[in-house]
Amino acid sequence: MANTVFIAPSILNANFNDLENEIAKISATADLLHLDIMDNKFVPNFTFDIKRAFEIIGFSKLPVDAHLMIEDPDSIAPKYAQNGCNSVTFHLEAVSNVLQTISDIKSNGAKVGIAIKPATKFSEVEPFIEKIDMLLIMTVEPGFGGQSFMYDQMPKVVAARKRINQTPEPKPLLQIDGGVSLETIAEAAAAGANCFVAGSAVYKSSDPAGMVSQLRKKAQISFIG
Repeated sequence: MANTVFIAPSILNANFNDLENEIAKISATADLLHLDIMDNKFVPNFTFDIKRAFEIIGFSKLPVDAHLMIEDPDSIAPKYAQNGCNSVTFHLEAVSNVLQTISDIKSNGAKVGIAIKPATKFSEVEPFIEKIDMLLIMTVEPGFGGQSFMYDQMPKVVAARKRINQTPEPKPLLQIDGGVSLETIAEAAAAGANCFVAGSAVYKSSDPAGMVSQLRKKAQISFIG
């Protein structure tokens, strides 16, 4: 992927009964498929069990970016790597052994991301920046789609970009997830994010593929690098 910014549509707002076709709509324009895995324990909602998640990974024509909003990612995250995920992101707030889980995911062939909730400080995840492939800063509370973008998370994005720019190549992606739209993506890109999860904006659009292209264009114009 040669892009400077990456768009990862979330299927959280897609038609769960026709996911193969829903994913096909954005396969030509998106970079990744963001797969939200919620267990109704770590977050108050449920999306897919592991069997269904692996089916989705199997038929997706896009590389799958799994976002595990679950308890016990230490034992479960490596299974997603084993079953074909391009990248597996676990929550800092849920993991027991950060370094071991990073190692277990990588040893099973996937890239590694760490996600942090809005209340979690960047300083808590900073020690692991050079060991991961992506940092996900939540711009909503995890658990539900369609929430409003939290502008108060932008200073955290700025701090993360400053630190990431000090790391050796290849630098981790800086992803944001929550409330991403044509109205919010420019500010997030200007703060330093370069990977954007968009659910409602894409799948509530009459032209999901076109919306991915529009979001990318807006982000590229504003991204500070």
